[in-house]
Amino acid sequence: MWRMPSETAEHTRTWMAFPREGYTLGSGSSEKEAGYAAWTAVAHAILPFEPVSMVVDPTEIARARRMLDSSIEIIEAPLDEFWMRDIGPTFVLDDDRPGMLGAVDWIFNGWGAPEWAEWQKSARIARLVGEHVGAEIISSTLVAEGGGLHVDGTGTVLLTDTVQLDPRRNPFADRAQVEAEMNRTIGSTQAIWLSRGLTRDYNEFGTNGHVDIVATFASPDHVLLHAQQNPAHPDAAVSALLRGELERAFDAIGRPVTITDLPAPSTLRDDADFVDWSYVNHLVVNGGVVACGFGEAEADARARAILSDAYPGRTVVTVDARELFARGGGIHCITQQQPAVPSAG
Repeated sequence: MWRMPSETAEHTRTWMAFPREGYTLGSGSSEKEAGYAAWTAVAHAILPFEPVSMVVDPTEIARARRMLDSSIEIIEAPLDEFWMRDIGPTFVLDDDRPGMLGAVDWIFNGWGAPEWAEWQKSARIARLVGEHVGAEIISSTLVAEGGGLHVDGTGTVLLTDTVQLDPRRNPFADRAQVEAEMNRTIGSTQAIWLSRGLTRDYNEFGTNGHVDIVATFASPDHVLLHAQQNPAHPDAAVSALLRGELERAFDAIGRPVTITDLPAPSTLRDDADFVDWSYVNHLVVNGGVVACGFGEAEADARARAILSDAYPGRTVVTVDARELFARGGGIHCITQQQPAVPSAG
């Protein structure tokens, strides 16, 4: 039976995709360069902890080789979008077949087929990456993205109604059907459903409520929750709503879980709208945590302290994520961990 390990389990590597020209990267040389630099900084922050493999569009090979550390493996493949958490495979292990790696190939339609999105090339990346590492491909009938789920590694998955039941993604699905497919593909036996995500995520260019910007498991009995504490921000009400939903859901299954707030930085707006800056959108790596930073020394340090407590024994490093969030996501959104496979012997 397939099972998605916790992100805290040992990794073989982290997968990313290098930016390419297009809507997401931005227009104008300074905006484009900021995008390339942001993705590169995350890759280089991961390298001290584990290897990085990077999918690169043919048009960006020369730039990628120039900007990236030479130890980063480059796999050339056509791309349009480059959020690896969502376009790449969700890796799973088979507890009945030690040594077997699986790669779930969700259907990707650009977060609900909005008019602005181009996704047809990147929809092939999950299978390409899975085949590259010799994984067994697990095809899914569900339109889903890796950023739309979080697991504790022991059978519980966090989901949101507005992603999995999005009529632009899965118009005929209900909770029971989604849970059955999650059980088949990632081995979940218990789903915790949240009603929504953060406010900014519902604008024209959002994902409609990805959970990986809202809540995550630090361990099976410890959830980290985004906490907007300024009532002037609409996510203050959202944070309170989601905390209540989590508490009731775990109470209903009789499972004691500690919920720790990860307070949002103090910035409320950027040039476009209320921000969705979230420290929840971090990546756990071998021996470390790569955390989002937002140029606020006090808030960034507070987040590092909370993450250090939540992940004892791991070194927490901060990478400025403002250019990522300006394009629609964070560090977790542009990465995908490949778990280490237990020896068949």
